[in-house]
Amino acid sequence: MKVLTDINAIPDEDKNTVVVIGNFDGVHRGHCQLLKRARDIANEKGARLSVLTFEPHPRRLFRPDDPPFRITPASLKAERLAASGVETLFSINFDWDFASQSPQAFIKNVIKDGIAPAHIIIGYDFCFGQLRKGKPQDFIDAGFETTIINEIRDDAEKLSSSRIRACLRHGKIDEANDLLGWEWEIRGEVVKGDQRGRELGYPTANVQLGDTTHPAYGIYATWVKIEGDKQWRPSATNIGIRPMFETPEALVETFIFDFDEEIYGKTLRIKPVQRLRGEAKFDSLEDLIEQMAKDCTQAKAILKS
Repeated sequence: MKVLTDINAIPDEDKNTVVVIGNFDGVHRGHCQLLKRARDIANEKGARLSVLTFEPHPRRLFRPDDPPFRITPASLKAERLAASGVETLFSINFDWDFASQSPQAFIKNVIKDGIAPAHIIIGYDFCFGQLRKGKPQDFIDAGFETTIINEIRDDAEKLSSSRIRACLRHGKIDEANDLLGWEWEIRGEVVKGDQRGRELGYPTANVQLGDTTHPAYGIYATWVKIEGDKQWRPSATNIGIRPMFETPEALVETFIFDFDEEIYGKTLRIKPVQRLRGEAKFDSLEDLIEQMAKDCTQAKAILKS
């Protein structure tokens, strides 16, 4: 997939595509239905399939004090879009200058003079331009061939990123994965921690959540994959603030079974499978160590099954 970030320098060969516009956080099953519809139209026209999206997520600009909420940070979102058959990704920097342009300026600068699409596909509730005044009908009124997609539902509920975030916040990994259509994961660089796990006999690979939404705090059975490694390894992961030690911000700490190598600086992919329990404060370190042993035994059994 080709990624373009400068809307003012789109090569001619990347214009005249069928473009889907949206934030696409999660690239979930609803998004994939939208992309499938776009793919069908692209095939009919003999055109490439593209996506126009925005980074950082507009919510980060408008509500900077909100807690982390991304299901898919930028790199993972791009990977999932590529896996869904997107051939060109227009990833546009979303800052105050961009957000402050009128809907008419957006249509002229971004759509007409920028990507010059053959066809636009957009959700019925997408808003754009200053104060979110722009509506899908505006593209039609401006003369662009446009398909407006109505709400996509799963059973009786709307398929949405908000619904998936709620599942993750409650530790319902299976439900979140079902809505996504793929196995959710956390990614990050392995950083040096306070070595507390090593002192307790359970050395962990530590990753910061960054902009990734915080799933329910607790202990999870997980699979991990280390950068440069081909295999997924079984592990137990603590996500949270460690009540025994009260870390200032939430961390992801993974104990990889039967593994003892230095992996600082490498990217770690962590797939939670099942939440074993919530975080807890213990009366002593001995009690904590005893519980950690039980957690590892339970995680191994779950992953083996």
